[in-house]
Amino acid sequence: MPNGSLVMSSDVRRYVIVGNGFAGTTAAEQLRRHDPACEITLFGDEPYTLYNRISLPPMLRKQIPEAKVMIRDRAWHAEHRIALQLETRVERIVPEERVVHAGAASYPYDALLLATGGRPNPTGKPGAEGAANIFPFQYLDDTRAISEQIDRSRAAVAVGGSFIAYELAEAFSARGLETHWVMRGPRALHRIIDEEAGVLLDDAAREQGVHMHYGEDVAEFVRSNGAITKVRTARGLEIEAQCYAYGFGLTMNTELCDGSGIATSRNGILCDDRLETNVRGIYAAGDVADFYDPILEMRYRMGTWNNAGAHGKVVAQNMMGGSELYHDVPEYSSLLFKGQTITQFGLGTDLQPDLEIARKIDREKKWYRALFFWQDRLVGGLMLGKGNRAGKRKYVEAIKSKQRFPKPQWNAMLDWTA
Repeated sequence: MPNGSLVMSSDVRRYVIVGNGFAGTTAAEQLRRHDPACEITLFGDEPYTLYNRISLPPMLRKQIPEAKVMIRDRAWHAEHRIALQLETRVERIVPEERVVHAGAASYPYDALLLATGGRPNPTGKPGAEGAANIFPFQYLDDTRAISEQIDRSRAAVAVGGSFIAYELAEAFSARGLETHWVMRGPRALHRIIDEEAGVLLDDAAREQGVHMHYGEDVAEFVRSNGAITKVRTARGLEIEAQCYAYGFGLTMNTELCDGSGIATSRNGILCDDRLETNVRGIYAAGDVADFYDPILEMRYRMGTWNNAGAHGKVVAQNMMGGSELYHDVPEYSSLLFKGQTITQFGLGTDLQPDLEIARKIDREKKWYRALFFWQDRLVGGLMLGKGNRAGKRKYVEAIKSKQRFPKPQWNAMLDWTA
């Protein structure tokens, strides 16, 4: 249970939000909508107002211009009387005084939101650090830098088995580069898809000319004059290219909690089903929130755009004194190259490895469907294939209902279409 007491310092509520991504900015917008008199201070450590991170891949493919990526500008913040502090890092939280410190200034709060997200893990491989032509792919500046490197490259290598690495491989291929996708695992996205689904993804990648390299752990990046000239794997594979980028997951930005009494885990900032931490009046939302989901009845962290927006709406209500529970089933959809799509909802084996699974595959249509069960409750699903989304809404409603389905019914549920 949260500790401490919620003390109103004045008739005007003061809200401080650390992180101006989708969760933080959504919360600020909701606070202003419902509390016209309040004071809102919003911190961001990038030089940019809110931009759409799910639009970065199409921007990298040059399918949309950068202007389409931006969602909010400074004028919007001024209009909504949100005090925006960009390129500003909050250094310390003092819960006893209900204040945060940034630089030489201090900012008192009645409720504080931590929506600090995560940062890309480094490759950890010899030759990568400081090289001019290897990049993570998380921020707008990363997208700009990779795009510029693509323009002066003939071949590119995406490293990692994650969605980030997929998006890189897709962009390299779409922009006409000789594209190699290198991963340590047995298939792409191996934490969320099984071998049968992996075949469909492999087919889609190869149809776009992507060279797939499985079971290849990078040993080193070979450099010359400050730039990488080739990658070498532990099994001796060597690939020459001019552009390299990677996706090795994120480290959550929880350092601000150190010494504050705010509980964290290896997964993020611990919070309850109202997104409140163990310190009363301090909340977490978005990618960094390790929260308890009252629908799925388990704790997890969900790094999707839709989840961040849902968190922002819920947490704003609770920062204002409400008691709203997180009540959404997280969803994610994406194109997989030009030949496939993927739709996920609820939990998968990446978050809960011991889920039971019912699955079916239609190789002619290139469709795959899997449903995930926990103690006879439907808790998630995965669909591959263009047009293979029928029934998704019914599945989501079944998850919310917490209804139990005996195992003999599972195969029939795979055919739900309405």
